[in-house]
Amino acid sequence: MRAIVCESWREFAALELKDIPPPELRPGSLRIRVEAAGVSFATQLVVAGKYQRRPPLPFVPGTEVAGTVIEAAAGVAIAPGSRVFAVLDWGGMAEEAVADAIHVTPIPDGLPLEAAVAMPISYPTAASALMWRGRVGRGDWVLVHGAGGGVGLAGVEVAHALGARVIARAGLAKHPMLQARGAEAVLPSDAPFREAVAAITGGMGVACVLDVLGGPVFDESLRCLGDGGTLVTVGYAAGSIPTVPANILLLKNIAVAGLNWGSYIGWSPGDNRMHHAARVRAMWGQLVEWWQAGLLRPEVSGHYPLAQFREAMAQVAARQGVGRVVLQPQR
Repeated sequence: MRAIVCESWREFAALELKDIPPPELRPGSLRIRVEAAGVSFATQLVVAGKYQRRPPLPFVPGTEVAGTVIEAAAGVAIAPGSRVFAVLDWGGMAEEAVADAIHVTPIPDGLPLEAAVAMPISYPTAASALMWRGRVGRGDWVLVHGAGGGVGLAGVEVAHALGARVIARAGLAKHPMLQARGAEAVLPSDAPFREAVAAITGGMGVACVLDVLGGPVFDESLRCLGDGGTLVTVGYAAGSIPTVPANILLLKNIAVAGLNWGSYIGWSPGDNRMHHAARVRAMWGQLVEWWQAGLLRPEVSGHYPLAQFREAMAQVAARQGVGRVVLQPQR
């Protein structure tokens, strides 16, 4: 099969497309014909050896796929021919991938398979941040940064599905789309936002901030929180990791929480995937229900054959897309 291969820690653009043997089916797993594989900022860190978890070299990068089951291990309930999305430890940027059945979710009829690549990681990252860490409820104001990206757009839609009132920040070209997805107010990403948030919320501030950027945005966001509010940090796409001035937490009665979806799916030291499996599957089930109801509309703005993996990552790095960028190994 054809696959993108990482043989040593390197830049993503230095990876190679090769013909390699397909991965072996293991107990409790499924073989998937990959029809869409997600491309993300985090993939660059993984292949450079800078992510918190290093796969054994050589390996095929890619942790989120959508496709069709072509083989199932004994005792696995999902049958060949099923359309599914799956999260992997690695191995997604290939024509075939093997995934543990506990991390494979069937896609109901009528839902587009390619869009499902956003469901293994982007949507549950946003949802668990808002629901488990931010405890967002109906009527709460939520501020979402990087709202045009994969996790940010998911955050807008999930917050809206929860009945929250959403303030989204993104480039001007993405504002109409975000309003159509449930954002009550949309602010430009290249301007200060503290005063605008105060005006929109009547001076009360927001109950939750979903921050995928870090950097200076983090500091200004702390000052946008209302009494008892929580900033949930899920990434640092802006490049710098912020520090927390503890005195402002005390003075404003606010909190900062982290959300690492990887810790629930086995990517952290200790590998607690079995411990969290029921909770994770319940989350995917809720997201699929919202998707079926039309409350979630995963967006794919870049489609590339496997050989154009460098161009795909260039689109991600340039923040040119809305939602997700995918590789299509079967093209």
